[in-house]
Amino acid sequence: MTTEPKDAVPLPHAGDHPAARMPRAENTTANDAVALLTSDHDKAKQLFCEYERLARIGDVSLKADLALQLCMELTIHTQIEEELFYPAFLNDTGERKQVEEAIQEHAEAKELIAHIQGMSGDDPDLDSTMALLRRAVEHHVMEEEQSMFPQARQSDVDLLRLREQLADRKEQLEHDAGAAPLRSGTREAVGERSAIGKADS
Repeated sequence: MTTEPKDAVPLPHAGDHPAARMPRAENTTANDAVALLTSDHDKAKQLFCEYERLARIGDVSLKADLALQLCMELTIHTQIEEELFYPAFLNDTGERKQVEEAIQEHAEAKELIAHIQGMSGDDPDLDSTMALLRRAVEHHVMEEEQSMFPQARQSDVDLLRLREQLADRKEQLEHDAGAAPLRSGTREAVGERSAIGKADS
């Protein structure tokens, strides 16, 4: 995916963020903000793999449903990062360039997501656009997990409090979006749909 030069990226407010400059608890990384965001990354990886499986077996309907589900998950993830995680990280570390780059990567992913949301399951460009999105997301995830997240854990950001804020905001956004269970795009759902079809015939 090519990146054209863009104007300066607007940064999240780096003022007195409620999760910044708080004592960092020990031995709590399994339940901190970084763990929550990493879990989101892992879920996205699983959904991309499931999408590719559905594309191989030619299930156009479920493939389209899963593409939209993935787009919603990624949209919510980027929003909570930009609203909460990035401001806290920037306030404590001063890593402005790193945050700018992360927001720019989000913008590129959002453009692809907008295209995908306007496509049908039998659109000939859907699979290739999903592949572009996957590569963009994988690059972004690598940058965050190898650099930004370790820095956050070495900072004074209260990552436990920040996790609570991220989880609350995520739940609110999922509710607003009418989030359907992830099960709708899984192997189990394929079996259920097949069974329903037999019962109706």
